[in-house]
Amino acid sequence: MKKKILVVENDQDIREILTVILTEEGYEIITFKSTEIISEHIIAYKPDAILLDIIRPTDEGTELCRQIKAAETTKHIPVIVMSTYTKTEVLEEICADKVIAKPFDIDVLVNVIQNKLKAAIIPKARA
Repeated sequence: MKKKILVVENDQDIREILTVILTEEGYEIITFKSTEIISEHIIAYKPDAILLDIIRPTDEGTELCRQIKAAETTKHIPVIVMSTYTKTEVLEEICADKVIAKPFDIDVLVNVIQNKLKAAIIPKARA
């Protein structure tokens, strides 16, 4: 079964590039351009990972990420933040499992996704 990745990215070109690349890597992709009403889609789609565009770590900008990590039903899902914000450690402290700087290297992004998905499997196997 294909791993599912939910992508939230406001730039249409980046959404399209991510869809092509990640589909070629064997993932099932669903994309959204904003974080509005996304929580119900996360519950319905049950993604294995989430790629989330956060411009800067404001309360509004990180709200979805914090909600995902706070909810019992979604806290296990790796959240990989894509951001132009230079202090990536701030985003990781707030909620991200990993931050990828924009513009991103495609190979780095794919490797991060693969590593986070492998890491997410380990706790489930032990349970």
